[in-house]
Amino acid sequence: MNLRIPFERVNWVNTSFLFAMTLLAVIAAPIYLFKYDLHWSLWALFGFYMISTGLSITLGYHRLFSHLSFKAKWPIRLFTLVFGACAFENSAIHWCSDHRRHHKHTDHDDDPYDISKGFFWAHIGWILFKLNAPKPIDNVKDLQKDALVRFQDKHYALIAFSVGLILPAIIGYLVMGSMVGAAGGFLIVGALRVVLVQQSTFFINSLCHTIGSQPYSTRCSARDSWIMALVTYGEGYHNYHHEFQHDYRNGVKVWNFDPTKWAILLLHKLGLVSDLRRVPTIKIVAAEMKEAQRKAEARLAELAELNGNGATICEHTVARVNELLAQLKRNLGEFENSVSQSLEASRATLKRWRRETRELVRGLGELRPAMA
Repeated sequence: MNLRIPFERVNWVNTSFLFAMTLLAVIAAPIYLFKYDLHWSLWALFGFYMISTGLSITLGYHRLFSHLSFKAKWPIRLFTLVFGACAFENSAIHWCSDHRRHHKHTDHDDDPYDISKGFFWAHIGWILFKLNAPKPIDNVKDLQKDALVRFQDKHYALIAFSVGLILPAIIGYLVMGSMVGAAGGFLIVGALRVVLVQQSTFFINSLCHTIGSQPYSTRCSARDSWIMALVTYGEGYHNYHHEFQHDYRNGVKVWNFDPTKWAILLLHKLGLVSDLRRVPTIKIVAAEMKEAQRKAEARLAELAELNGNGATICEHTVARVNELLAQLKRNLGEFENSVSQSLEASRATLKRWRRETRELVRGLGELRPAMA
């Protein structure tokens, strides 16, 4: 067997950096923590950098710059550009160009992290290998008009290394008064934090296009994962995001864990951000109803085919699903009528629609054919 590695397609800069950071994070950092006690102030600095770089990607690079979900004053733009660079995920201009292309061509060849090329490709392979010629960054002309964004793009590497790695090492030296402290700042606040933030981002591109629920749409592979939301400041509600990408919220339900949404709301209260874009609730409920209807009709057709091949199905459950499906169609009719007449559905009506949609989805889960 002749297994040939395409070395000519390796992006050696990215591969070398990611390999070095990973080795430092998974080998050097644990050894350091085993041998030395990290000063509490460096643990606090680690927490600050984790939150600052993570939110700078989710709030800044993603929702602010990529999707223009809100407008922000210069202190917020500057903060997210500086600490976004410290995540070592490229400059905002290039990150946003890739991400906008991902939304435009999801699951197709022009999608930079196309999941149809495999989990590894979507997770990190697209960063390590160069399959095609570099794409022009002609889809971020709006960002190129921002002087702060242009400055960060020009000095990205300097900002990333100086603030993301060197500054924590200097602070560690000052706090602990020795090179042991400098090593701690570099390894824990620097390398370990970089790898954790990067892997969280990468899993949105891979895991959230592989595992999870699709309550809003199955037009693409994007999925909701509350588990991923816990480690990505709310980015795990990826099915909703792909259906309503310009909404400043990813976790749209009240109970959804979305710290990025909460941070945006807090900044709005403080007058630092404005023009928050949000999808009307009635449109969100309509998307849930239409998707539930599509799934119900597909599932019933599948079961009818199985029934013809000798499977036995609980007639009561099928009857209940058909009843709920008929009600759902009536609800969609009410929705379309309200839209045509420019009427807003009442809160009670929206609550009823959501309840009946949940019942339909639950009923689908109860359909279990048994082969005769």
